[in-house]
Amino acid sequence: MNSFPPVYVLRHGETEWNLTGRLQGRFDSALTPEGIVQSRMQRDILRRHELAGFAAISSPQGRALETARIALEGVIDPIATDPALSEIGLGDWAGEDRAALIARTGACDGFALYELAPGGEGFAALRSRCERFLRGLEGPSVLITHGITSRMIRLILTGRPTAELRRIDGGQGVVFRVAGGRQERLTIGG
Repeated sequence: MNSFPPVYVLRHGETEWNLTGRLQGRFDSALTPEGIVQSRMQRDILRRHELAGFAAISSPQGRALETARIALEGVIDPIATDPALSEIGLGDWAGEDRAALIARTGACDGFALYELAPGGEGFAALRSRCERFLRGLEGPSVLITHGITSRMIRLILTGRPTAELRRIDGGQGVVFRVAGGRQERLTIGG
């Protein structure tokens, strides 16, 4: 397994499209009031940790960058952006209703849609993109990204195969600390 610096990984807060079940991919929608609260919770979590010397790197997509601005306010400055942290590409299905696509395609779940999407990026390409990004990290970092990209990054950091994507924790309003190949889920209460 590669040796990576310690990282904290955040998924953006809830968006309007998360709430209505629309797939976003490279599209964007605004944070909901709950998404703003979740981003503030992430800030409260991060403030309890020593982050001197940590870089902050966010996906340039609006929902992630807004989450980064809220979650890192008074914690880390400046916030860099890197397109490698963007969400997995959904091709022709970006903006579509998740439940309707599952019904139409017979996909076993929402995760399967990322592999089936016409013109989509797929998991193998996403993993390659995330591996390149992680190999280029120059030191400890706080990464603000998206649901599927966050899971892939944490799979790589913990030395797990892509097949475990469905099984690795996810969530909004939490922070994952990964160091030495081990992941820890950090919450307000823990």
